[in-house]
Amino acid sequence: MAKAEVPTEFIQALNELGLSNATSLYGTPLTGGVSSDIWCIETEKGFVCAKRALSKLRVAADWHAPVERNLFEARWLQVAHQASAGCAPKLLGQHPELGVLVMQYLDPAHYRLWKHELQTGKADAHTANAVGQVLSRIHSYAARNSQLAKEFATDKIFFEIRLAPYLLATAERHPKLAHALEQLLMQTQNNAKTLVHGDVSPKNILVGSQGPVLLDAECATWSDPAFDLAFCLNHLLLKCLWAPSSASGFLHCFEVLSNSYLQSVDWELPDALEARAARLLPGLLLARVDGKSPVEYVTEEHQRDHIRRVATTLLLKPATHLREVAHAWAKDL
Repeated sequence: MAKAEVPTEFIQALNELGLSNATSLYGTPLTGGVSSDIWCIETEKGFVCAKRALSKLRVAADWHAPVERNLFEARWLQVAHQASAGCAPKLLGQHPELGVLVMQYLDPAHYRLWKHELQTGKADAHTANAVGQVLSRIHSYAARNSQLAKEFATDKIFFEIRLAPYLLATAERHPKLAHALEQLLMQTQNNAKTLVHGDVSPKNILVGSQGPVLLDAECATWSDPAFDLAFCLNHLLLKCLWAPSSASGFLHCFEVLSNSYLQSVDWELPDALEARAARLLPGLLLARVDGKSPVEYVTEEHQRDHIRRVATTLLLKPATHLREVAHAWAKDL
């Protein structure tokens, strides 16, 4: 993509953060996000990645979110590095007034996007294992540092950008399931135990030589770790519809990621966390076809019907183990 002149807000932020002295800069707008403007910018010292949160997300539904979430993403990057060095881009600066976050630019020549690998049918259990371990390390570190709860008092942001558009919007489409979906929202709110990323999706995970790197923590909040686990596993189930020939591999990755995560849970009973994730997962599945953020690669009605059948059954008769969710999904496939 050809370089373009960088918007003035980014230039001002870079200057005031001491990352540039230029009056004009050029860069490349990066694609893939619906919630932020993201640029790769060439400065006097090299390339950086800068992003600015949008108040209205780029989706068909009328979906707004507070722009101050940018500040909490910056804080999450710092905590993640303390928990597991290299598991997130290095934070270079954050400008609160302009809502601009600047971080290390990770060259695609050295970092592969996990979503692209899954799209091609590559079901790498080693990557799934590493993602589960990194996620659990971050949750464990934060749970031992409970003072972080005050730094991530972002319940309102998390509600507006995750819980409402996923669970409540889906409840409006499915009145018979509304109670079950509302109970999942309350379950998440009532089990705030650690720092949650909020968008652990393959589109936000790079695979590098030293392991996975998590991106886009705009939803960071002090909440239920089961949300992160279920959110990520949800994508492995959905990928079975995107690359059907690799469905068995994706289901194996589901099992590997679940086990690697749960084996490292040391801040609460793993069985209790797993049960919450198993209950939440079908709600997140249904949300990706009937919530405010439908997944873009589920395009056929028979695929949507498959999701609705499995999710409805599990919402009305919840599972207590993640393998039960995977089994129900595979059986209906």
